[in-house]
Amino acid sequence: MSKAYETLKIERVDNILIITLNRPHRLNAFNDVMMEELYDALVNAERDPSIRCVIITGEGDRAFSAGADITAFPKATPVMAEEFSRLGQEVFGFIERMSKPVIAAINGFALGGGLELVAACDFRIAAEHAELGQPEINLGLIPGWGGTQRLVRLIGIAKAKELVMLGGRISAEEALKIGLVNKVVHYDNLREEAIKLAQRLCELPPIALRYAKLAINFGSQAPLEAGLRIESAFMGLTFSTEDLKEGVEAFMSRRKPQFKGR
Repeated sequence: MSKAYETLKIERVDNILIITLNRPHRLNAFNDVMMEELYDALVNAERDPSIRCVIITGEGDRAFSAGADITAFPKATPVMAEEFSRLGQEVFGFIERMSKPVIAAINGFALGGGLELVAACDFRIAAEHAELGQPEINLGLIPGWGGTQRLVRLIGIAKAKELVMLGGRISAEEALKIGLVNKVVHYDNLREEAIKLAQRLCELPPIALRYAKLAINFGSQAPLEAGLRIESAFMGLTFSTEDLKEGVEAFMSRRKPQFKGR
């Protein structure tokens, strides 16, 4: 994972990969290069068995990401806009499909596509000064990277309409109240808290975590009975793993389990 990127910083902390969006002069806004590089970094993380958790954050203390770089909008055609929308949807959808948990460490503004990236992650920790919103309506367009869909699933249709159709921003504390983020911390503690959560996840059985993530993400999109069948199938599969045997034996022996991801 030592590959050099133009728009990302990559850091390894034990079994954790930290991806930093690195266009601070544009509030870490996405252009084609950043989106493609993020996809590449995520795919490489998924393929690396030594990586058990991914953290995504932004460079600096101003912005996680301000979304798409609007300086490219005047030259965009409808076809180009649709293609960029589909690219973002594919990248953020990949986060949901990854076998490893992904944490968003929200270090500042998470606006537009920045919030859509946040919504695709499994866990969300925000700095106290962070602001979140879907301001696209103020420019005459709508979200294109999943905002109209994931926000409904995360916070309900009423709050999703407030964010998308009114185009305002909410504070980190308000985001916590409505369930959009899991935790709010002081900016100086954000990295530490994100790594602490990642370390806790790294201690858990990787296969069971993967099945739990998939069952929640995709079972919640299906009718209840279908979702329950998905849950039963994944639960049954855990009985084929060495980690289940280790977990039961550790519990019976009153010791800490050592999960290997097998």
